[in-house]
Amino acid sequence: MTMTKINNPDQLRIGLVSISDRASSGVYEDQGIPALRDWFSAALTSPWQMETRLIPDERAAIEKALIELVDVLHCDLVLTTGGTGPAKRDVTPEATLAVATKEMPGFGEQMRQISLRFVPTAILSRQVTVIRESADHAALIMNLPGQPKSIKETLEGLKDADGKQLVAGIFAAVPYCIDLMGGPYIETDENVCKAFRPKSAVRAKT
Repeated sequence: MTMTKINNPDQLRIGLVSISDRASSGVYEDQGIPALRDWFSAALTSPWQMETRLIPDERAAIEKALIELVDVLHCDLVLTTGGTGPAKRDVTPEATLAVATKEMPGFGEQMRQISLRFVPTAILSRQVTVIRESADHAALIMNLPGQPKSIKETLEGLKDADGKQLVAGIFAAVPYCIDLMGGPYIETDENVCKAFRPKSAVRAKT
């Protein structure tokens, strides 16, 4: 999906970047972007649009994509999938940090805590979250896992059989973070992911 640069302050602009040598070269079909698109379609009830990129595990290409999505297309939120492990070509965190203005370490810590509930190798993940700021715009950039199941678990958190939240997903904190950055007000379907805000920051539903 192609997104034009539209200065609509009420519409969330999301950049989705899947990073994989094999998927970008056509060896297999990318799963990260479809998984994210489906999740946001279910989770968001406020207006949004997206721009996608499928690129290889090349640091320069990753940095270029992130800068374009934030500085040129004015995305408010950019999510990457892939390239966060310890392998030699896993350079997504380095590229993300290179374009950052601020680090947000709590997100990476929580992502690993969620994934450790399922696999001990989650500790090998190097996912980071940062803010990139310019004179007139700021965006949250987050590294996510590459597998659709892990993406969903990371964003939503863990629930028991009755739907009670056991571990909070990272997206619960994203809407308020974007509020504080001056971005659009994001509303969610609470059955998928309940956004948390202090009472003073909650707007009445229209």
